[in-house]
Amino acid sequence: QVQDIPAGNTCGLVGVDQYLLKSGTITTHDEAHCIKTMKFSVSPVVRCAVEPKKAQDLPKLVEGLKRLAKSDPMVLCYTEESGEHIIAATGELHLEICLKDLQEDFMGTDVKVSDPVVSYRESCSAKSSQTCLSKSPNKHNRLYMEAHPLSEELSDAIEAGKISAKDDPKLRARAMADEYGWDVTDARKIWGFGPDGGGANVVYDQTKGVNYLGEIRESIVAGFQWATKCSVLCDEQMRGVAFKLLDVTLHADAIHRGMGQIMPTARRVIFASLLLAQPVLQEPLFLVDISVPQDAMGGCYGVLTRRRGVVFSEEQRPGTPMVQMKAHMPVMESFGFNADVRAATGGKAFPQMVFSHWAVLQGDPTDPESKPGKVIEGVRKRKGLAPEIPPLDRFLDRL
Repeated sequence: QVQDIPAGNTCGLVGVDQYLLKSGTITTHDEAHCIKTMKFSVSPVVRCAVEPKKAQDLPKLVEGLKRLAKSDPMVLCYTEESGEHIIAATGELHLEICLKDLQEDFMGTDVKVSDPVVSYRESCSAKSSQTCLSKSPNKHNRLYMEAHPLSEELSDAIEAGKISAKDDPKLRARAMADEYGWDVTDARKIWGFGPDGGGANVVYDQTKGVNYLGEIRESIVAGFQWATKCSVLCDEQMRGVAFKLLDVTLHADAIHRGMGQIMPTARRVIFASLLLAQPVLQEPLFLVDISVPQDAMGGCYGVLTRRRGVVFSEEQRPGTPMVQMKAHMPVMESFGFNADVRAATGGKAFPQMVFSHWAVLQGDPTDPESKPGKVIEGVRKRKGLAPEIPPLDRFLDRL
């Protein structure tokens, strides 16, 4: 029991945690504002699945994951559709610390941990080769759509929140026209961003004079959110794709164009237009920062080249024998990197890694022999889907 706490001190409050997730503001003032939560420039890209060693420890695990999510502002804990409990963190080290905390502080028992897995994003590299048409299940409604890639700058701006669904549409259209070369009329007719209303994909309307379009708008946006969340290649999120709705033929009777008819159709037409727009797989890249003495630099280069890393700058620190190297390295190659570098340099190198950006994985994802093809096959097997990418005729209909 404390009488008063002067400003600048840290105090512990009991019983508040049930009302807060990650962070919040406690005040007695009626018109107070929340203190802004921290915005991180990195995204959790390394994930692993955890399960209890004994089945009766499951409630403990669920409780522990809740506590872990509260204790760390960056970590993501969620349950996949396959029933796995997933912990997503920013890197291997962060994941290790989270798992250690979970087992020792929040649960007190051991858990089984799967191998770390990397999230990917699906994108396209060209305009759709044809206009895609899909019919609704009752064959009374048709949607025509095309896909084209968003520029890398615009995708980054949307992810950084410079352009978002909450902005005023006219101001947003102006900004997109001035800075990213969009057409103002198209930018004003953006229906939504996805996945989750804030991702780097857009759907916009280029139709002219369609009846009842306003009624199906929500259904199309919902289908778009669903499609961008679990995309066609390997059920990962989409990134950097714009879909334009070109034409819509609707049934005159409102009951035949409900949510259940339009939403799956929108999803199918989006998948068809993505598959025809030369789909690519994007993988996350780490920015690797290594401080290393000059005599041990060779070892770092060796390890980085083995792991598809690209060194783009090295600076001599004046007055010290240390060199600061910066490189980009794919996250999927980063597991065990620290130990590798230390072994190659006799413990003289100090690597640090932070998420940098998404880059296209070179190769054709539809070819099962290429690098992205193998990655997709692995991801699909892990998620329990059929190993091959679904064929185009499953989504594309003929007139």
